[in-house]
This record gives sequence, C-alpha cells and structure tokens, in this order.
Amino acid sequence: MPSYEAEMADFERYDAQVVGISVDSVPSHVAFAKSIGGIERYPLLADFHPKGEVSKQYGVWIDDSGHCERAIVLVDKAGIVRYIDVHNIGEAPENAQLLDVLRELE
Repeated sequence: MPSYEAEMADFERYDAQVVGISVDSVPSHVAFAKSIGGIERYPLLADFHPKGEVSKQYGVWIDDSGHCERAIVLVDKAGIVRYIDVHNIGEAPENAQLLDVLRELE
C-alpha cells in the first residue's frame, strides 16, 4: 500500500482514484496507516457494518473466516469491474501492471 502513496502521480495521470477497503474498523485503519508510515493521499474505507457487504459485492468475501480476500479491483467510470487480482498477504501486482491496465482502459 505504501507504493500506491509513493506513485500516486502515476495513478492520477489516468484519473484513477486509489481507495483501500477492508472489513476492519476505522480505528484499525488509523493504526495500520501509522504503522506503515502513513497513508495520506488516498482514503482507507471500512467495510465494517454490515461487515463485508462491499467485499461480497466484489466476490472477495470468505464466509468461513468472516474476512475478505486480498484483492485489487479496477473499476471503470461506468462502474464496470475491468480487472481483479486476488493475491496472498504481502503479494500484489506491480504498480506498472496496474498502470498498464489503466492505460488500456483509456
């Protein structure tokens, strides 16, 4: 997540809005942002109550554990999901890959 902060200008070139969403509470997001040195240029949203409703809509909710997958979802301006990458904690596609997808969506 810090790499999105560091490369925000690249995302802004494609008029992209970066948003972090998790089923954790707002206080958890504040603590998380502080623990990684801060997230200041994009919002962290809490999919907390009703828990997981947004995650369910994107198909990344895990009923058994009551959590969501780690995923990156790119949604176009019409609200259509154009890209989804589900990955393990600590793994994610490189920003260059995400920027390639954004370039293709232009």
